[in-house]
Amino acid sequence: MDMFDPPHPGEIIREDYVKPLGLTVTAAAAGLGVTRKTLSELLNGHSGVSPEMAIRLEMAGWTTADHWLRMQMQYDLWHAKQRVSGLKVTRFPALAA
Repeated sequence: MDMFDPPHPGEIIREDYVKPLGLTVTAAAAGLGVTRKTLSELLNGHSGVSPEMAIRLEMAGWTTADHWLRMQMQYDLWHAKQRVSGLKVTRFPALAA
């Protein structure tokens, strides 16, 4: 079952990990080995979780890389489905097996 308007993974990172630990964006970025700008863009939903970022989050102890990538995929897919009416695609016949 599809989730209705899933949260951006950056929101989860901000609310469930960064804030409860009392970390600033600067401190969290330093701990993850990324720039403050990179983390800020993720936390504010302006960029997504890349495979490399997912690994960094896992290494920090913030669940698994697979979890973050699945969450990003669900977010992206839900938003893409909201725009499906604008797509012009020809349906092709199924191939015989």
